[in-house]
Amino acid sequence: MLPPSPTGHPAPITGKLCRLFFPADTARRTRDTGPADELSQERDALELTLSSERRLRTQVKKELKADAETFGDDRRSPLAIRSEARALSETELMTADPVTVVLSKKGWVRAAKGHDIDAAKLSYKSGDSYLLSVQGRSNQATIFLDSTGRAYTIATHTLPSARSQGEPLTGRVNPPPGATFDAALIGNDDDHYLLASDAGYGFVTRIADLSARNKAGKAALTLPKGARALPPVSVKAKEELCVVAISNEGRMLVFPLSELPVMARGKGNKLINIPSAKAASREEYVVCVALLRADDTLVVHSGKRYIRLKPSDLDHYRGERGRRGNKLPRGFQKVDRIETVSKGNDPEE
Repeated sequence: MLPPSPTGHPAPITGKLCRLFFPADTARRTRDTGPADELSQERDALELTLSSERRLRTQVKKELKADAETFGDDRRSPLAIRSEARALSETELMTADPVTVVLSKKGWVRAAKGHDIDAAKLSYKSGDSYLLSVQGRSNQATIFLDSTGRAYTIATHTLPSARSQGEPLTGRVNPPPGATFDAALIGNDDDHYLLASDAGYGFVTRIADLSARNKAGKAALTLPKGARALPPVSVKAKEELCVVAISNEGRMLVFPLSELPVMARGKGNKLINIPSAKAASREEYVVCVALLRADDTLVVHSGKRYIRLKPSDLDHYRGERGRRGNKLPRGFQKVDRIETVSKGNDPEE
């Protein structure tokens, strides 16, 4: 029996008596000095974290990620990284209205609203006439190619109205002396076009690779001596396409578009074989280039006459890229223009 204390309550057990009557509790208290050190270290670490805003942010991030891994499931809102906010450009704020860009032979340019414009019937200055027109949207850029193969970019919505006779393109860009404008195209940055020269070379490129911010433009299509750029052909279809190339001697070759490289600039690969001597003297050159789907019909115009070549008829002209090609039928070897008619849109089917 333990002796009572002066107050009448049991006296506290300390020292040897404590170790004697409560050996297990004494051992536990002895062991508790270890966790005390750990708590002290944890306190120091927390104080260090709280004293630094950067450490605190890092700690919060770690704990949020740990909680997301522990408690998250497929239904939680994903943590996404967004790009920094930026101001929209003038072009991005514009409406995408249909427009037709018209260029005259003397290099005067203008833009008409809509796509139902007969550009050839617009009024032109004395001694000038229609050269070409391209259709697109007002928020897209128009790219012009000159006779040296350089490309120039102009914001379409800044072009003068077709109600006027336009303005000289040389007021917007600085082509080399003696250069003339031969071709134009319009579209979005990711749109692809087939660029070709009448020397029989070409490649596929993106509009973004042709865009130039300076007035001097940028080199795009490398032209052999005496050669000129042909009208660019839009590559829109996702299915397999074939290239049709026709020379002024009436030779035609059809080959897969996949045989041409995709390039930012250059001369490209040979489309159709034209003998070097004839190419140098301009005795023979390419007059038309087009793209065909597998089931398209090709309409070849020669003067007031035309001939329709169905897919089975085109087999006679198919071959590897760079071949000589075969002659078109007599009476149709002097080709003025060609057009493709898709299956289902052919009025003569």
